[in-house]
Amino acid sequence: MTEAKKGVLAVVLACLIWGFAPAYYKHFNQVAAAEMLSHRTLWTLAMFGGVLLAQRRLGEVWALMVGKQARRVWAATLLISANWFIFIWAVQGGRAVEASLGYYIFPLVAVLIGVFGFGERMQPVQAVAIGLAAVAVAVLTFGLGVAPVIALSLAATFAAYSALKRGVGAPALVSVTLEVVLMAPFAIGYLIWLYADGGGAFGRDLTLSLWLPLTGVITGVPLMLFTYAAQRVRMATLGLVQYLNPTFQFLTAVLILAEPFSLWHAAAFGLIWAALGLYSLSAWGQDRASRRASVSAGTSGSVVK
Repeated sequence: MTEAKKGVLAVVLACLIWGFAPAYYKHFNQVAAAEMLSHRTLWTLAMFGGVLLAQRRLGEVWALMVGKQARRVWAATLLISANWFIFIWAVQGGRAVEASLGYYIFPLVAVLIGVFGFGERMQPVQAVAIGLAAVAVAVLTFGLGVAPVIALSLAATFAAYSALKRGVGAPALVSVTLEVVLMAPFAIGYLIWLYADGGGAFGRDLTLSLWLPLTGVITGVPLMLFTYAAQRVRMATLGLVQYLNPTFQFLTAVLILAEPFSLWHAAAFGLIWAALGLYSLSAWGQDRASRRASVSAGTSGSVVK
């Protein structure tokens, strides 16, 4: 198997784990979202900390924490903690379909952030895709009588988080470890308060206590698989395959969690899928043009020599 195929397999496995995560969080909905977020933070820290300790790379986390990008990491931490909480709360509340919509919308929100935040040029096809997404949101709002706030919040927080991470300049494993390090005191403080008040799930039920640490695995393993894939697969391919994540989330919500899927949902998702199809074609075309330019430049260079 080639390295590229290994990379594609890794990102598909990552998307499978992420995609079926709603079933896990829904199954344990007796654990409140804030408590589940606290466990997710601490068990992810235990996993990533162990990996970095084994690799003798904990010093990289400290260097990032005291470096010039510390404020950026703090801001990213606030955004990803909000994103995690909203996702868990939405799934436990029976709104996993809407949560999956948020991760479909995310790339289009990222385009807007690139245009208005970084001065990037929007391609005409991208503008059409964003227009279709806006129509989808309007259709869902009209049909259900309420705006898809969860979807928009997940898309906005994750897009802003991704934009902030662009300038961090640290490996994903290191930066995410620092993020959970920064979240850990709040998670520990919340759990102490919860247990002092007579609550808390961990330690009170054997089955639940054995399953709660899995939230760290659900968070950590896909990220490591995705990082592995990013080193072996072209970004255009990676971007296309990554749509499997919200697709698996959507299928989990409808087929496993049996959430309602109305005609209004079908119309909105159809528009979003059309928008993502246009966006993906645009990205694929840009990637091909970039590779042709690189090949042409390399050929010209060899001729000059």
